[in-house]
Amino acid sequence: MDEITAEYSVAEVASSAELRVIPRVTVACKTDLGRVRENNEDKFEYFIPEDHGSLANRGLVFVVCDGMGGHAAGQIASEISCKTFIDVYFHHPATEISAALKGAVLAANRFVLDVARTVATRKGMGTTLTGLALVQDRAYVVQVGDSRAYRLRDGVLTQLMEDHTWVEDAIRQGISREAAEAHPYRHVLTRAVGTEDDVPVDVFEYDVAEGDTFLLCSDGLLNHVSDAIIAEHLTNFNPAEATWKLVGRALMEGGSDNCTVMVVRLDALEASPTFAT
Repeated sequence: MDEITAEYSVAEVASSAELRVIPRVTVACKTDLGRVRENNEDKFEYFIPEDHGSLANRGLVFVVCDGMGGHAAGQIASEISCKTFIDVYFHHPATEISAALKGAVLAANRFVLDVARTVATRKGMGTTLTGLALVQDRAYVVQVGDSRAYRLRDGVLTQLMEDHTWVEDAIRQGISREAAEAHPYRHVLTRAVGTEDDVPVDVFEYDVAEGDTFLLCSDGLLNHVSDAIIAEHLTNFNPAEATWKLVGRALMEGGSDNCTVMVVRLDALEASPTFAT
């Protein structure tokens, strides 16, 4: 018997929120193969809805994934994860943003695992996933792996998540950062999408303010560009210029990995015309 399905909107699935504020943003993205890799296993996606139900309950969503696995498997893992994450997030039945974000990541995890188990050449593939949702006057960051999310506010750059790496675990256990970053395990991830049946997912919630600039990036940027340089570029250049210049800087400094940069500038928090004050 064929399964009967019907299209549905976010407003039908999660209709508890009233639209008070609409984030207006400028977005710029760039990805590059780098100078060493033969294929680009990074992937980015974003979705900015216009209907009030989606804006109220799910907001604007942005995601960067950095795949791994070789033989183009990492590219497949990152692409599957980006697309699945956004689709499931916008159609998840949860009313809580954090629950919908976690559910979307877990759905991507299951999809990548299924493909890896079905296709022999995809065995062992996985990906990082760093997502940002701007929902009315709040920001949510969802994290698995070591791609990063930052916020620049009033000239101060803040990392909005925690890396899931051997280095960060070792530092928390008392090893100095210098020693940890020189260790042979310094590139080892402790969490990734698609490598285990269940993956812990971190979600962080923040306030937002007009003028905030968010950056999502793969570690191909972080391998070569310091936080100070990132802050300088986000401060001095518009989003399009900043993305190109940051990727260019990573290439100039060696380009040892694929490099992806997404910049989201919050231009305004616009009061909804339908909100009753």
